[in-house]
Amino acid sequence: MSLLIGLEEAEFVYLKEKTKASAGNLSLQIDKLCLAGYINVKKGFKGKYPVTICKITPKGFKAFEDYVATIKTYINI
Repeated sequence: MSLLIGLEEAEFVYLKEKTKASAGNLSLQIDKLCLAGYINVKKGFKGKYPVTICKITPKGFKAFEDYVATIKTYINI
């Protein structure tokens, strides 16, 4: 989520590189975030290759802001 906050959208491969997550783990997390309505997922092709593109939703942005605010209260910022 923190990667998607600053981007309009991101490809699965980019997210995998940046998070250093396994493909299976990242796929599971993306599915959960999509089901929660926090991200939208578009699947398509880039040339002959499949591509998955993730984009944060307004609901996801709000949830992330709330999460950060809660964390700040724990560390007294």
